[in-house]
Amino acid sequence: QVQLVESGGGLVQPGGSHRLSCAASGRTYSITAMGWYRQTPGKQRELVATMTNDGNTNTADSVAGRFTVSRDNAKNAVYLQMNSLKPDDTAVYYCNAVGSTLRGYMDYWGKGTLVTVSA
Repeated sequence: QVQLVESGGGLVQPGGSHRLSCAASGRTYSITAMGWYRQTPGKQRELVATMTNDGNTNTADSVAGRFTVSRDNAKNAVYLQMNSLKPDDTAVYYCNAVGSTLRGYMDYWGKGTLVTVSA
């Protein structure tokens, strides 16, 4: 199992910047990718940005150019730098890790952290 703990949520003004952090523990050696998803009430959870162990990234069009995902493999951590925030970015942000197991790949999730973009 992999445990994920997010930190950094809060209230941010439109146009501002904010950074989310996520630390992994447990079977971290099994992790093949880490990243971020977000969800708003009544909508499905959606990809924000992810990064594989070899540095390949996948970023949603809605945040491309504004959000940047990064990892510190030594710390088993993933970060999300969010710039030029908009009210539409308000959501619960979930840290995700993909782990390789004998049964195949498994998704692990943090509990989520709320980011509110409002004046």
